[in-house]
Amino acid sequence: MTRILVVDDEPAMREGLHDNLIFEGYQVDTASDGSAALAALKDQHYDLMVLDVMMPEMSGFDVCKQLRSEQNPIPIILLTAKGEEIDRVLGLEFGADDYISKPFSVRELVARIKAILRRTQQGQQTAPPQHFEQIGLMQVDFKTYEAKLGSETIKLSHREFEVLHFLWNHRQQIVSRDDLLKNIWGYDEFPTTRTIDNFILRLRQKIENNPNDPKIILTVHGMGYKML
Repeated sequence: MTRILVVDDEPAMREGLHDNLIFEGYQVDTASDGSAALAALKDQHYDLMVLDVMMPEMSGFDVCKQLRSEQNPIPIILLTAKGEEIDRVLGLEFGADDYISKPFSVRELVARIKAILRRTQQGQQTAPPQHFEQIGLMQVDFKTYEAKLGSETIKLSHREFEVLHFLWNHRQQIVSRDDLLKNIWGYDEFPTTRTIDNFILRLRQKIENNPNDPKIILTVHGMGYKML
C-alpha cells in the first residue's frame, strides 16, 4: 500500500489531511515540523510527501533542499499559503515535484498525488534496457528517468526531465515558453513564463560546458529556445 508522509505545523490541517488520505486508501504518517519529517524519512520508506512551506525553524523549502542535496528522490508536493509566484518558483527550484496553494480541495490534492505516483511507479516497473542519450555533458535515459555525468548520478526533478525531454523531442526547432507551459504544466496550473527561464537556467548548468555561453540550449530572442 502507498505510504504518504504529511508534514504541517497546523494540527487541524495535519489531522484533516491524515483522515482524508486514509479514506482514499493510503497509509499516512504525519510530522509537525521539518526536523521530525527528516527523522521519519530515515526510519521509514515513503512513496510521497505532502510538505507545508511555512513552518517555524525549518521551512518546507529547507527540508526540500536538504533531501535533494542528499539525492533523496521522494516525490514532494508543497503546500503554500501565499500562492505567490515567488513561492512556487522557489519550491520547484529546490526540487519539489508539484505545489498546491491553500486553501485547496482534497479532491485536487488527491488528483495531484495520483498523477505523481503514476509517473513514479511507471519508472519503477520492470525496467527496459537502458538507452542513454548524450546531451552535452550529461547522459539521460528518458524511459527510466535517469541522468548521469560520467559515473555520477545526477538528480533531476520530474519537471526538469519533462522540460528536457520536450526540448529533445523538438531539437532544431524553436520552442516557445508558451509551448512548454501548455504541454508540461498547463496554463491553469502554472501560468508564468518566468518559470521556464528558471528551468532552462538549471538545465544549462548541468549540460553545458559554459552555462553563460550555451551551445546546446540556445535562446532565440523574442521567440523561445532551441536545442541543438
